[in-house]
Amino acid sequence: MNKCFLIISSSFLFFLMSCSNSNQNNNTMNEKNSIESKDFKFLTEQFSDIKIMRYQVPDFEKLSLNQKEYIYYLSEAALWGRDITFDQNFKYNLFVRRILEEIYAKYNGDRNSENFKNFVVYLKRVWFSNGIHHHYSTEKIPAGFDKEYLAELINNSADAKFPIQKDETKENFIAKISDIICNPETYKKRVFQDPSKDLILNSSNNFYEGVNQNDVEKYYSSIKQSDTLRPLSLGINSKLMKENGKVVEHFWKKDGMYGKAIEKIIYYLDLAKNVAENDKQKEYIAKLISYYTNGDLKTWDEYNILWAEETESLVDFVNGFIEVYGDPLGRKATWESVVNFKNLEATKRTKIISDNAQWFEDNSPVDEQFKKKSVKGISAKVITVVTLGGDCYPSTPIGINLPNADWIRKEHGSKSVTMENITYTYDQASMGNGSLEEFAYSAEEIELAKKYGPLAGNIHTDLHECLGHASGQLLEGVSTEALKNYHSTLEEARADLFALYYMMDNKMIELGLFTTLDFAKSEYNSYIKNGLLVQLTRVNIGKNIEESHMRNRQLISKWCYEKGAKDNVIEKKVKNDKTYFVINDYNKLRNLFGELLKEIQRIKSTGDYESGKNIVETFGVLVDLDLHKEVKARYEKLNLAPYGGFINPKLTLVKEGNVVKDVKIEYPDDYSKQMLEYSEKYSVLPDIN
Repeated sequence: MNKCFLIISSSFLFFLMSCSNSNQNNNTMNEKNSIESKDFKFLTEQFSDIKIMRYQVPDFEKLSLNQKEYIYYLSEAALWGRDITFDQNFKYNLFVRRILEEIYAKYNGDRNSENFKNFVVYLKRVWFSNGIHHHYSTEKIPAGFDKEYLAELINNSADAKFPIQKDETKENFIAKISDIICNPETYKKRVFQDPSKDLILNSSNNFYEGVNQNDVEKYYSSIKQSDTLRPLSLGINSKLMKENGKVVEHFWKKDGMYGKAIEKIIYYLDLAKNVAENDKQKEYIAKLISYYTNGDLKTWDEYNILWAEETESLVDFVNGFIEVYGDPLGRKATWESVVNFKNLEATKRTKIISDNAQWFEDNSPVDEQFKKKSVKGISAKVITVVTLGGDCYPSTPIGINLPNADWIRKEHGSKSVTMENITYTYDQASMGNGSLEEFAYSAEEIELAKKYGPLAGNIHTDLHECLGHASGQLLEGVSTEALKNYHSTLEEARADLFALYYMMDNKMIELGLFTTLDFAKSEYNSYIKNGLLVQLTRVNIGKNIEESHMRNRQLISKWCYEKGAKDNVIEKKVKNDKTYFVINDYNKLRNLFGELLKEIQRIKSTGDYESGKNIVETFGVLVDLDLHKEVKARYEKLNLAPYGGFINPKLTLVKEGNVVKDVKIEYPDDYSKQMLEYSEKYSVLPDIN
């Protein structure tokens, strides 16, 4: 994902389920949990282009009571940010969601009709995407019913409490909600990325109001920073508006915008602080509370330094306005949270990688002037996720690398994680779904994927997060904003290329991460197949690629395919009227990965916007229409959903009087019930903010 903060932005590497189809269990899950998994229902339902899963939390019962209580409070803080994310995505999302939920609960018409079934699917999609725009494409979700039926739903929900204003007629209310939901020409894109038009005026997110792209760029360029070597991440925690002809910021803090939800987050963070594992955790939680209270970005940096330097505890969390993918200018950060604890056995793998970070940096194929002379403070671990929140729920990343500010990384280090119980769930839920067999050219390719795919995929994530985003440096005077709307795609490409280049290095065997380079071959097959074929299942016919991770994957795959054409490195083959891409020379492909990594690092280090724009637009955006139609048709026959999300486990405090005796964990399997419970319990913001 593209971050806007200097050279190394944190990345959330989203897992594409079809990249790692396997009949082999994840090697790092212990035998006990694998046996339990046989009777555990990972996949709970499927609708539209979405599948809903639930994940296990191995070894939760082995945690101390103090650690469980700590996790409980952190999880509550994670869940209280849900409505913030909804509102950030679109100004009327909470307004719409609450109307839809009232209809769902109170409609007394025919609930078995096709129209009502379409309505239910639409509501589930709105829940999944934290709003009315698709979580990945950011395009407005088609309602599946017309405005006349929406009026019928409202008129036949007699006991519903709709947010009709005092001076508003019911007819005007229905017209307003119908325009938002049913009119395909209004609020078309949450994140608009066509550089030929104004990115702000054509985006429907709630980060800006009454301003255009020029207003935004002029406003932030006018702010002079006192410390240019340690710049603040301007804009990440505010909405920019124009009032009385003047551009102003409305900050997201306790006594500002989203204040009622932030008060709840602070309340549970304070409870968590009291049972934290050590004094360092207590210190950085206190600092995070201060930041939520004062909205000061200097306090945010101080928190991130303390958080990044604390690496000894078992339990950890992410909580805040962090990732900027939802803003086409890469400034405004969406709220998110992940609560987790360390997988001690699997973390041995990531420790090997982080301990050798300097070797990887020194041997990178990029120009010497763009390499870090001293790589500091890289902490990597494999985690077990307990609770997902905000922009990480229900669709979640599988890897995290934070903090985002490059100067903090350079001076104080960073944390990288791989979410192994999440990748394990994807693997279990996709067993035998036929996608691997449909898009792999040969039996040999299928066998490699089954034998090596899961671990190879996890190590790719380890390298991407731990080293890829932590590699390289900007030249002095180059701003992180230099690449503008192409930053995210190029940063993801840089991290992926770093991982891909080293996957095929004998150093991986020397370090004991692989026993054979067949692991790398399996990952190369998966990556190219996904970048040129399978990920097209996520794009509507006639549309180009807009999501940053998808642009990145096609950019790399297509660039290597075209640049390696002379040597037939990747060959396009047709068998039984089906298209495949087959790697003929893995070593030459590795060299191409290195060549492209060198160029993208140069673009990033020098802030070469025009070159960055050219390489993304040439290789990452356009889609071959005939191939696209073929891939969609092949995939649809499998009756699979290309996107996946999760139901969170449910934590309950077990108390005797005021004394906490235990924390019980349960695994709900009803997606709609959890969404309605969250809307009922964790919702204090106004309908419109």
